[in-house]
Amino acid sequence: MNHKNRTGWPATLALAAAVGCSACAPLLIGGAVIGGGMVVSDRRTTGTQVEDQGIELKAASRLRELATLGRINATSYNRVLLLSGEVPTEGDRTAAEAAVAKVENVKAVVNELAVMANASVGTRSNDTLLSTKVKATLVDAKDLHANSFKLVTERGIVYMMGRVSEREATRGSDLARAVPGVQKVVRVFEVLSEKELAALGPATAPTPASSPR
Repeated sequence: MNHKNRTGWPATLALAAAVGCSACAPLLIGGAVIGGGMVVSDRRTTGTQVEDQGIELKAASRLRELATLGRINATSYNRVLLLSGEVPTEGDRTAAEAAVAKVENVKAVVNELAVMANASVGTRSNDTLLSTKVKATLVDAKDLHANSFKLVTERGIVYMMGRVSEREATRGSDLARAVPGVQKVVRVFEVLSEKELAALGPATAPTPASSPR
């Protein structure tokens, strides 16, 4: 995985690796993304949420200019930009990262593009369903704040973004991994201390886990 644009990341930004292969098809921007809307319980400031939307729009525009035959999704959370999907060549992968790294307000690029044939319509539909199932699982977990997680699913790989505590990161990824059909979980979290989490206010705090009886 390319680490070039990770200089200056917060020490708490956690990342796990993804995969790669070979081939082609038409450029599509956008994909199986769920969660992270502009709601009062979001752990980003309103200004940062607006910045993230702007980053995604600008990144999409720059990726279209590349005219690659790949299928690229650009997802921003707290100004960390995740690239996911497929591109025909390693050169396309490198070019995509270079293009979005220049977008205003981007503080880091996580390049998870796979060099392989574009995912089929069936695969993408299944990815959307998996995102929905994982999100529902997080909502059902009473000891987690589901709106703190933003999900992107590609070929059965679930990418999890958000500002979470270490406990939430572990719990959330364990729950996602247990959903049938999930091939892998990749964590792209900004990990906060419990003190930092408490400072964000009660609206963003998870419900404490119930004590066993």
